[in-house]
Amino acid sequence: MVGCAAFGTRPGKDYQEKFSQSPNYDKNEKAFVNRQQEAIKEMRKRAMSFSTLKEWFSKGENRTPAHPLPEVKPDLAEFLKPSDHLKTIWFGHSTFLLNMDGKIILVDPVFSGSAAPFSFMVKRFQKTVLDLHSLPEIDYIVISHDHYDHLDMTSIQFFKGKKARFLTPLGVSSHLIGWGIESSRITELDWWQSHKVDGIEFVATPAQHFSGRTGLRDNETLWASWVLRNDKHNIYFSGDSGYDIHFKEIGEKYGPFDIAFIECGQYNEKWKEVHMLPEESMQAYADLKAKRFFPVHWGMFVLAFHAWNDPILKLQEASTSKGINLVTPRLGQIVVVNDDYKNEAWW
Repeated sequence: MVGCAAFGTRPGKDYQEKFSQSPNYDKNEKAFVNRQQEAIKEMRKRAMSFSTLKEWFSKGENRTPAHPLPEVKPDLAEFLKPSDHLKTIWFGHSTFLLNMDGKIILVDPVFSGSAAPFSFMVKRFQKTVLDLHSLPEIDYIVISHDHYDHLDMTSIQFFKGKKARFLTPLGVSSHLIGWGIESSRITELDWWQSHKVDGIEFVATPAQHFSGRTGLRDNETLWASWVLRNDKHNIYFSGDSGYDIHFKEIGEKYGPFDIAFIECGQYNEKWKEVHMLPEESMQAYADLKAKRFFPVHWGMFVLAFHAWNDPILKLQEASTSKGINLVTPRLGQIVVVNDDYKNEAWW
């Protein structure tokens, strides 16, 4: 029953009427689409094969770390201190915390032991450095899309009865409401729509990906990247995305960014339409006109065939020759986003 609840709640007819106004929604297919509408179909022709399945169940080489990854127990009192600088804490994969002028923002919270509907599937490398009960009070939770490694039922249900407000792409509220979150606490946005609150502008921006939690009916909810900005800071989060022209469009419209949290793991040529290869992540960083590249979507789950540290090794190798300003803290380490930050190759 827990697994069934984790599947979430599909958007009903009232949602579909709302979606029909979106330029990113195909009313005939009753599904959201990418700019390259055939991208997902082309990807599935390559990825859905016996050879891919066989490779997935093979042991592979170094897919999981041999030892627990180094971590730092964050000093939350220090994290919460007023500062002119943005502060962030990474929990692995795409989950991170922001202190943006005193407003505490949690992004794609996944604190469960696995990124799947059942606990024996897609287990995390190690427990999160902080559990949900140890987090500071959260003001806003930003969700990129409804895949299990970005939208975790148990983590969402923890916030029932709390004050945190949610910002999601279109349709994702159906899952949240099904798990007990009041609709009044949720703001849903289409691509290029924005919501201003507490001096912060949250902008849902395009991504090239897909959605779905059962495998039976995909793309009934939208996926997005996000821009978070105020009069001091300008932040970008890619969510999950293949490479396309939207990075350049976002960079031109909202850049330059102080820091860009860009996906850099779980890639493969077979599904490059929905997850960037390392060189594409680097190009996205350039397109966005970002000052700093914070790699996410690596370091906690096995969702591809490459070694667990392959993404960061490739980025590290290219960082000098291509002038990439990497931000790669240990799990739990507080990063103050300024020129004093010193990178450490802990992997």
